[in-house]
Amino acid sequence: MTSSPSANILVATLTEVRGNGMEARIVEAYATDNPVLSVGGEQLLAGQLGAYLLIQQGDIAVLALVFKMWQKDYFADGQRLFDRFVSLIPVGEIQADGTFLRGVRHYPTVGAKVFAVGLREINAIFSKFRHYEFFIGQLANHHDYHLSLDPRALFGRHFAIIGQSGSGKSWTVTSLIQHTIKAMPKTHLIMLDLHGEYCWKDAQNQVQSAFPAEIVNYVDAMEMEMPYWMMSYAELVDLFIDREDRGASMQMAFLREVLQQLKRKEAKQIGLSTVSIDTPIYFSLAEMYMQFKNANEERKDFGKTQGALYGQFDEFLVRLQSRFNDVRYDFLLKPKKRTTSASLTDLLRQFIGLGEKKANITVVDLSSVPTDIRPAISAQVGRLAYEFNYWNPQRREFPITLICEEAHAYIPREHGGKFEGTKKMMERIAKEGRKYGVSIGVVSQRPTELSETMLSQCSSFICLRTTNPDDQAYIKGLVPEAEGDLTDILTSLGRGEALVLGEAAPLPTRVQIYRPNPEPKSNDVDYYSSWREGPEDLDVEKIVHYWRTQTRKSD
Repeated sequence: MTSSPSANILVATLTEVRGNGMEARIVEAYATDNPVLSVGGEQLLAGQLGAYLLIQQGDIAVLALVFKMWQKDYFADGQRLFDRFVSLIPVGEIQADGTFLRGVRHYPTVGAKVFAVGLREINAIFSKFRHYEFFIGQLANHHDYHLSLDPRALFGRHFAIIGQSGSGKSWTVTSLIQHTIKAMPKTHLIMLDLHGEYCWKDAQNQVQSAFPAEIVNYVDAMEMEMPYWMMSYAELVDLFIDREDRGASMQMAFLREVLQQLKRKEAKQIGLSTVSIDTPIYFSLAEMYMQFKNANEERKDFGKTQGALYGQFDEFLVRLQSRFNDVRYDFLLKPKKRTTSASLTDLLRQFIGLGEKKANITVVDLSSVPTDIRPAISAQVGRLAYEFNYWNPQRREFPITLICEEAHAYIPREHGGKFEGTKKMMERIAKEGRKYGVSIGVVSQRPTELSETMLSQCSSFICLRTTNPDDQAYIKGLVPEAEGDLTDILTSLGRGEALVLGEAAPLPTRVQIYRPNPEPKSNDVDYYSSWREGPEDLDVEKIVHYWRTQTRKSD
């Protein structure tokens, strides 16, 4: 026989049972204006949204979550009376030995008793992962109980943090990383920081961080130099060729031929026997440009006959020249330090935290990088991490997670867009990366604009407040049908409060994420204070200078 619930407080009786949900009528004692009950010294409201209840009937003990409550009025003996009901989502069964099993195999019938859940049942549910000591926050309805996730499932099978602007995504990401490093001191993370929220330079040009200085490696993408010759063919196409240009296919074919030729030449010089179009070895951008220029201007028979490719590369040459003359692209197209194939080793060491300073997390600050090439740089960072562990014999002992902030900006859902090469690279990591110890954590405020392939590969979701109906519907489609109704609570979540879904949690769980310490740099502008006490004048000449030189200064 299944033991009786620890709280032993009857809250409701079942009135309807379906395959994906149940309805129950609140008992008269708690159908009041103040339905407070005390469970293990904790004050709870009977039928509160997000609360757990235990349905008991003979040997059956089904744990369910409250996701809706309503009242039905009726008249009797000239009086207006009412019944209160709750809608329940069954999430699992508590076995005779007290252990929790996700999913329901034995359904109760109408009339079954519904009890309040006490600490014993909570322990039965969440003790499964407590030995990991990877705590991320407190249960929303049981503040004294701290939730530990399964880091193997979270980091090993990709995850997504989703929530609208202002819901606490940066807060959640920071807190999650802080507690990850606390639980696993040999963590290896690479973060793409698009807005300088996690690491930034202050007015004195000193690096500030949301993580302890001794474990973080700050990399300014503009200063680091990520030279063009480390990019794959697909990334170079994204950078130099407009796919909508009618001559795009010809440009891509010739680019492939030129790259093969230049890389074979370098391979011979450094003693490399085999080389592919994506082999990360040095080649001269000037030589590549001249080959296109010569083919574009070629004439035969003493200038009487035009070459086969005459005039085919006008658009390509203009685009490449404009990129080369734009100071914003200097870190990419005009490397000063990384001008030999051997310099790749140093860059990789810096990326994975094995450089002069050992670090658990490398924050790549992309806030100063031109918006239109952030996707290409992001893909390059991801590809370097992937390729590193693909060829690393100790990949199983050195797994890496790539945190992709604002992922919808460079892993979009649209097909055939200008970031197609970037998108395919990231999707490849999502599909194949975990076999080689490389996983992805995507962070986005618009899941409907994010690659479907990317989200379909995620096994866990941390969902913060989301009010957009399209995004809500999309998130609902990501979870099992029986749990889909839980997403209705996304509109009512507070800042830093999340619904955790997927394999990393024992069951769908509403949790208040720990406040990060220190906190990330907030990008919210305080209009009230600024418009009351702001500056009387500004140095517009300096602003114009920054604009012209494409130099961004920290707040």
